[in-house]
Amino acid sequence: MINYSKEIRDFIVAKLLFGDSTTLKDDASFLDSGVVDSTGMLDLITFVEEKYRIKVADEEMIPENFDSVERLNRFVLKKLGDRELTRI
Repeated sequence: MINYSKEIRDFIVAKLLFGDSTTLKDDASFLDSGVVDSTGMLDLITFVEEKYRIKVADEEMIPENFDSVERLNRFVLKKLGDRELTRI
């Protein structure tokens, strides 16, 4: 199974944590841990849309989809799967 967690983690560490990966656990809430603020969330959405060529709808911008590396990985997998299903 494809897993995008490393790419997502690498982006967050490089762009939002300025290279400090010690505070980032894949299942940790970005908001609760202070890893991502509102501006960082916009950066994360832009990254996902550009990197994976998906469109994030307003109603998808919720913690269930964007509040940890694991949740974001699941969201990307679902969006890419949905896109592939619409091509059939």
